[in-house]
Amino acid sequence: MWDFRVQVYVPVHTSCFEVVKVRLPASLECSISQLTLSCTQDFLPVNRSCENLECYMVLIAVEKTAIGSICFLAGPITLLENAVILGLIATTTSLRQRPSYLFIGNLALADVFASCFFTTSFLDFHLFRHSDGPTAYLFKLGGVTMAFTNSVGSLLLTALDRYLCIHRPSSYKALLTRRRALLGLLALWSASVFISSLPLMGWTCPAGLAFPCSRLFPYISRGYLACWTGFILVLLALILCAYVLILWKAHRHEASMSNLQGALGSGHARLRMDIRLARTFGLILLTLVGCWLPALSFMLADVAVVLTRNQQRAFAFCSTLCLLNSAVNPLLYALRCRELRLALLHQLKVLSQAARCKKVTAGDSDPRPPSLENGTAQEMAGSSQCCTVLETTDKR
Repeated sequence: MWDFRVQVYVPVHTSCFEVVKVRLPASLECSISQLTLSCTQDFLPVNRSCENLECYMVLIAVEKTAIGSICFLAGPITLLENAVILGLIATTTSLRQRPSYLFIGNLALADVFASCFFTTSFLDFHLFRHSDGPTAYLFKLGGVTMAFTNSVGSLLLTALDRYLCIHRPSSYKALLTRRRALLGLLALWSASVFISSLPLMGWTCPAGLAFPCSRLFPYISRGYLACWTGFILVLLALILCAYVLILWKAHRHEASMSNLQGALGSGHARLRMDIRLARTFGLILLTLVGCWLPALSFMLADVAVVLTRNQQRAFAFCSTLCLLNSAVNPLLYALRCRELRLALLHQLKVLSQAARCKKVTAGDSDPRPPSLENGTAQEMAGSSQCCTVLETTDKR
């Protein structure tokens, strides 16, 4: 007759044994120990390793190399692209006075923050395995949350701006003034900062790192994760609705104009323009959904079930897609605008002329024979005039 006692604790949403105390023959005790170890490796109940956030650092060596390459490549490219766009809008008076370019500039600013905050914090945590305390970690995560929230919010403001432009073209300038655009950006930044600061203000997991904490972000409550994910999904849905309404309105307008004119050639041209518009918006929406939906899906799953280590590793890859979205935003929104492209070309010409002026000035500073003094004076006057014109252009 065997004398045995069993003490079992089963975590919620799992079928794994967290603690098993059995007095059984050695063979059965070994089997139960192996079962407990396998469950621990898969579901990682809270233990000593989680005290240093080791249970969240799930990437293996090959995955670290792949994700590190993506971040080291996409991070600087994202920063450079958006910094150029931001600089163009800030230095061009005609652009920074228009609400449309204020929204695009704010998108570039948010993506600059996203490239800095996400790349540094992600690499520091997953690749270099540096574990911070609760306050430091939540502060870094708040910076990433603020940047991405503001980026998606700027995309919504851009979509609404385009909707007003095509839906109310006669009263567009009266409806969307520069002052109202700045107030909208102020409201967006205030909401982004407030939402990202909620964990620092106390909305954290009450159990520390134990259930029901998030398995994707240490110290984060599932309630907060559900609210933030739902908020981003609402913004994405509004963006989708705005572009659908734009296409519907554009299609109706082009169809009515084609019926009025009754010209086959012009009607065909309008149809082709309508199709190009649909392709452009389709590319924008496909990129937006493809970059954000995988990561948001894992966040929703983290709210409902307990994620495994494999799912945690998959989420690490999906989160880099959000950084890639910030990298392609300048190509989809900024450089497709003709005025911004012209401003970029103008600045490139100014820089090339400035380089020529420096070369001419440097060449004229060399010693010359006395017979060439008159020619040297004329060259210096020409180079001085060139630099004066450049200074006037920069002031404009």
